[in-house]
Amino acid sequence: MVWVPLGHPRINRLTILHTSNNSCTKMSVAWLLDWGWSLDGLRDCIATGIQSVRDCDTTALTTVACLLLLFVWYCYHVGREQPRPYVTVNSLMQSADVNGLQNGYVYCHSPECVRCTHNDGLNQKLYHNLQEYAKRYSWSGMGRIHKGIREQGRYLNSRPSIQKPEVFFLPDLPTTPYFSRDAQKHDVELLERNFQTILCEFETLYKAFSNCSLPQGWKMNSTPSGEWFTFYLVNQGVCVPRNCRKCPRTYRLLGSLRTCIGNNVFGNACISVLSPGTVITEHYGPTNIRIRCHLGLKTPSGCELVVGGEPQCWAEGRCLLFDDSFLHTAFHEGSAEEGPRVVFMVDLWHPNVAAAERQALDFIFAPGR
Repeated sequence: MVWVPLGHPRINRLTILHTSNNSCTKMSVAWLLDWGWSLDGLRDCIATGIQSVRDCDTTALTTVACLLLLFVWYCYHVGREQPRPYVTVNSLMQSADVNGLQNGYVYCHSPECVRCTHNDGLNQKLYHNLQEYAKRYSWSGMGRIHKGIREQGRYLNSRPSIQKPEVFFLPDLPTTPYFSRDAQKHDVELLERNFQTILCEFETLYKAFSNCSLPQGWKMNSTPSGEWFTFYLVNQGVCVPRNCRKCPRTYRLLGSLRTCIGNNVFGNACISVLSPGTVITEHYGPTNIRIRCHLGLKTPSGCELVVGGEPQCWAEGRCLLFDDSFLHTAFHEGSAEEGPRVVFMVDLWHPNVAAAERQALDFIFAPGR
């Protein structure tokens, strides 16, 4: 196609040859400088531009469009970045036999149980909950939780066998099988001052036991030998109203504890009873963000708690604090005449979990979330 632009009569006209493959590149720069602007010239310029686009290589246009689409997709993907698909918690729970014995502990497989339920999307769900919390409140103080969730599979898989929480591991927390009473001094002293109150309510409950049936509200746990009963006031962050009405003073006491975990699935409060001859097989707790507190109510001889390979004995009216994310077991080797071992168990916050982190963890691990 040959096109001669109209210009000033004193200006030499230039003739430019456009072909279908190079019409966009061979326009003379000198012609652009010398071309006299006019309405006719503007019209012809627009017409030429349209024709040049038509003559451009279709493959080149397609390539540019694809690159733009890829760039837009990349920006969207980065903005909604999700954690890498690490091994989920439940895949780390190696089955010992077909009956559900894992890590030496019989799991209940209840759909409500945060530890026993198989949930392949747990890590992604936790990250989504953290993002939702940060949008509502703030990312301030969330660095350790964010790190823990993103690297959860690696943390759980690489932990030494002595401590391996099965659901959530918060990094950079001091680790020790047992804690001193000063770790949560206020709550320990409050529980010990109310020892007689809790004991009296337990004795009233225990009168309902018979040889033929399990009283309402009590739960029997799986053990390789003996019997292990629990009476929950709070079970995985959920209050059990019927049981609380049977122990009103003990339940009110929970509200006075400053560090009691009561708003997420890692919080429990119950009376735990081991009959003589009972052995609880070694197992791990679900997380390291809590301290499990045992207040001794009845502690016959021959009873022992072993956490991380270190044995301890309970004492009546005294609290024993330990990290149940360590491998632990308990047993009662006393005689039948001595009666059961009884403790009041309540989960308290690890002292090194900050207030902002506690609020976020309550949101992330809220019951039913």
